Amino acid sequence: MTRSLKSFTRSPARLALAALVLAVASSLALTALAAPGAPGPGPAGHGGMGLPMMGDARQMERALDSVNATAEQRSQVRQIMAAAATDLKTQHEAGLGLRAQALQLFTQPTVDARAAETLRLQMLAQQDQASKRTLQAMLDVSRVITPEQRKQLAERVGQPHGKPARPRGER
Repeated sequence: MTRSLKSFTRSPARLALAALVLAVASSLALTALAAPGAPGPGPAGHGGMGLPMMGDARQMERALDSVNATAEQRSQVRQIMAAAATDLKTQHEAGLGLRAQALQLFTQPTVDARAAETLRLQMLAQQDQASKRTLQAMLDVSRVITPEQRKQLAERVGQPHGKPARPRGER
């Protein structure tokens, strides 16, 4: 370890500041992941909850094609996804505002720990709202498509790039 790094880590105040910056950076990263269409838990680009329709219109159309959705189902699903995308865009913009607040907070000569914690809690609440809205869209879609279509969609989402699974012996 170099001398400057040793002296940096020996200072409790500097170490605490570094830990705080790391914690807020992690929260900022989670806020970015809550953005519509951003990868999250589940397949990349599938809205974070495994729903291929939360990404772009082509993904949604491919998903609807794969389950042979009727014209009425397509119309209803498009409406659900459009409303969810609008709501999530608004929430994403709010998250950007929180990110700007975090950057401003950490450029101050002295970082206010209470303000940082308050901001972290606001970021978590924003992420929770985005997750709830995504789940609500999934539940709304589940009422439009049939159980068999949901099963087909789940199988499609569970495979890399929507490809069917190969038996173990073929790998």
